[in-house]
Amino acid sequence: MKAMRIHTLLIVLCLSLGSIAFFASSRARGAGSPPPAAAEVSHDFDLLVDQYFDFYFQAHPSEATLDGFHQYDTRLEDFSSAGREAEIAGLNQYLGKFRAVRQDQLPELSAGDLQFLISTIQARLLALQQIQMWRKDPDVYTSTFSYSIFLIMSRNFASTTDRLRSVVARENAAPKMFAAARRNLGNSPRVYTEVALQQLPDTIKFFRRDVPSAFSSVTDPKVLAEFKKSNATAISELEKYQNFLQQDLLPVAHGDFRLGAENFSKKLLYDDMVDIPLDRLLQIGYDDLHRNQQRLKEVAAQIDPKLTPRQALANLQKDHPAPDQLLPAFRNVLGGLKQFIEQHHIITIPSEVLPIVEETPPFERALTTASMDTPGPYERKATEAMFNVTLPNPAWSPQKIEEWMEGFNRGTIISTAIHEVYPGHYTQFLWSKRVASKTRKLLYCNTNSEGWAHYTEQMMLDEGYGNGDPRLRLGQLSDALLRDARFIAGIQMHTGKMTLDEATKFFIQEGYQVPPVAEEEAKRGTSDPTYLYYTLGKLQILKLRADYKKMQGSSFNLQKFHDRFMEQGGVPLKIIRKAMLGNDSPTL
Repeated sequence: MKAMRIHTLLIVLCLSLGSIAFFASSRARGAGSPPPAAAEVSHDFDLLVDQYFDFYFQAHPSEATLDGFHQYDTRLEDFSSAGREAEIAGLNQYLGKFRAVRQDQLPELSAGDLQFLISTIQARLLALQQIQMWRKDPDVYTSTFSYSIFLIMSRNFASTTDRLRSVVARENAAPKMFAAARRNLGNSPRVYTEVALQQLPDTIKFFRRDVPSAFSSVTDPKVLAEFKKSNATAISELEKYQNFLQQDLLPVAHGDFRLGAENFSKKLLYDDMVDIPLDRLLQIGYDDLHRNQQRLKEVAAQIDPKLTPRQALANLQKDHPAPDQLLPAFRNVLGGLKQFIEQHHIITIPSEVLPIVEETPPFERALTTASMDTPGPYERKATEAMFNVTLPNPAWSPQKIEEWMEGFNRGTIISTAIHEVYPGHYTQFLWSKRVASKTRKLLYCNTNSEGWAHYTEQMMLDEGYGNGDPRLRLGQLSDALLRDARFIAGIQMHTGKMTLDEATKFFIQEGYQVPPVAEEEAKRGTSDPTYLYYTLGKLQILKLRADYKKMQGSSFNLQKFHDRFMEQGGVPLKIIRKAMLGNDSPTL
């Protein structure tokens, strides 16, 4: 407890010193002095931004590791009540400071940053004080802990020995984290507790097998001895936590996962600056669902008029490469995508360097099927970007291998490569390196990030990629329907209009998903309530493009539009519309 109090006091002290530094110049001017010059306001704002992120990373050291600030690598998130209260106090203090900034005296880019910073602070306060996943979701703790270790394992930003020292430090903090978890958790929804228990065995295996394997090259006997002890402690803590969830929490896990309409609306407003009423938002989701359902029927009929859409989708799943040809298939697709983008002037690709296509590392295979692993915006050493693809385990049964490979059918390979690499997330990463704003390097909203990646899946086919192959369009529409179902189920579940079982059926009947996928997607929606951001972001970008095209008239150019969009960074579409259109017109 003594160390906890010291940590809290240090945060408060840093905040106090930050206040003194920021307001010193205004006090020196005196109450009757004229307003500061715009340049001074801008300079003070930049200093305040630096102070805010220094504070933020103290509370979120794993995010600091991800972003390339490695001075926090030995720290672990503090879930104690003292740590939470210190973060809330700091957030409120910085919220007041940012609100006091004269937005009208900032450059346009900084004015947008100010809006986004205020919004993200409000989002974090909402999460801590109203939504309270730290009180409801047991997986918050296991995921945070395992991810904090994974981040150190996954990139060679320092020697293996030095990174193992950081792992030891974070593992030694595990008892404190899980003690806080046991104190915090109460009235957890049953689905949250069941999901946490479902994932814990793989998490324990991750620490037993994958963490030691990742550091097998370390030879320093002292560090290895410390790691052996800390890793045993981590495993023991996870096993005790598993027993706590099974024996103590699950029998009384009768909590409600629903946010309610008010918190749902606030979360959308603060996370993505979306203020559309929920009833209208729901209608937007249904309208897009129905458009894509109709289009799916038309495309399925082009392939074979005798087949239903579900039969056409089932046949598509059989069209996949052999397991040993999966990585080459992705490599071949990436080259073709990049060439198409350049030849058809879709978007500027800021680098000729392709991401490294490789098998997902062993310690990550339980977590993902395919992913882009890009360095943080301030990472200076481990700057390579990897497109990881998880291959089937050769020890699996032939049936399981076939089921796994059906997830990498021809349509999925194309849509995955577009979404993750060209011109999706990897292209976003390449552009983000050009952004001068620290805020836009470190913060992004999902309607921008995932909305863009989802938008590109459709846009690339609309622009002629694949030469009109209906099987590629079928795959794209299947993904679009999945995102439409998320859109609707998220709103309906969290406003009490749809149960978890009803959401699962909705994914099957209206989203054309197979039952295992539908079940997992519905469960995801209980803890990721606003996962409508894929479709919502795509629709916002399509409207922005139409409005921008109307404004530009005959001078409209798709590549210039996409380039200007990328120049804005990951801020909400509301801010991007103001920058590109010069007005505050509705995003939808």
